[in-house]
Amino acid sequence: MRRAHLSASVLLAASLLLAGCGGGDDSSSGDDTPASQQIAGGSTLDSTWPLTGLEVSGDESASTSHPVLVAKMDNTYSSAPQLGLSHADMVVEELVEGGLTRLAAFYYSDIPGTVGPVRSMRASDIGIVSPVKADVVTSGAAARTIARIKGAGITFFGEGSHGFARDNSRSAPYNLFANLTDVASTIKQDDARPDDYLPWGDEKDFPKGQPATSIAATFSGGHTTNWVYQGGGYVNQNTYAAKGDEFPADTVLVLRVEVGDAGYLDPAGNPVPETKFTGKGEAMIFHGGHLVRGTWTKKDLGSPLELSTRAGKLTVPAGHTWIELVPAKTGDVTFKK
Repeated sequence: MRRAHLSASVLLAASLLLAGCGGGDDSSSGDDTPASQQIAGGSTLDSTWPLTGLEVSGDESASTSHPVLVAKMDNTYSSAPQLGLSHADMVVEELVEGGLTRLAAFYYSDIPGTVGPVRSMRASDIGIVSPVKADVVTSGAAARTIARIKGAGITFFGEGSHGFARDNSRSAPYNLFANLTDVASTIKQDDARPDDYLPWGDEKDFPKGQPATSIAATFSGGHTTNWVYQGGGYVNQNTYAAKGDEFPADTVLVLRVEVGDAGYLDPAGNPVPETKFTGKGEAMIFHGGHLVRGTWTKKDLGSPLELSTRAGKLTVPAGHTWIELVPAKTGDVTFKK
């Protein structure tokens, strides 16, 4: 059972801008996997959730009438308290300008009410959301980013869409929130199940690795995300989530990625970085208080993520995963036993 919905702050002011909607399909990754395909243990894809690998309970089905929703969320002190992270299936943390990070919180098995603060998209998000054809919940983006998002065939919802409102008890731009239940109610599609985001597997198949009970994922000189393994999961030591609304990480997956220049500056004059989420790189999989080292591979922006070690393909134990996209050249990852 996931935690019960929190009572969100009262959201006030009317929304101002219309949402965008993308077109095109240049980031697609080929034919969809049939929803009834058999997987390990004799289960079918319909009986497991694509973003966690966990079994669907009762009479539910993993094929739903709504797509994966990804909320772009601020991840600075000004965002506190963040709402809705405890309901996320998966979270991806990415570098943005000024050495800060932003979160892409994925929702599918549990569509909550209020989440946020909702912030803007980056071109980096194309490779992050395309593998599951997610719709993005956002405050907007720079004009050139919107053009690229639309060109990649990604649908997004912004201020002005049903379910968005501002909380006037907070300061802008950290006061835009979205009710994902309301957003999902406006989307009409036939029941379908996205492909698995990660290569899910059984706990018993995960290598023992080496002891690692604390993690420091450094994105820049200005931001490090710290984790400690306790109580059977990983606790974010510098989270901005509301108390009791923290993301329940079973696995922390660190992927070392190439980062380039997006080609424009933010309003403060900082160069905007772009994470290149294709190709391959070093992977560090922290699970059960241990670390397994490997390699990640992603053929193109819309392709699924593959993991391997020298022994062969590597699967991630089913559960809730936080993915750290740490710059390969300027970032760092350290851990302790």
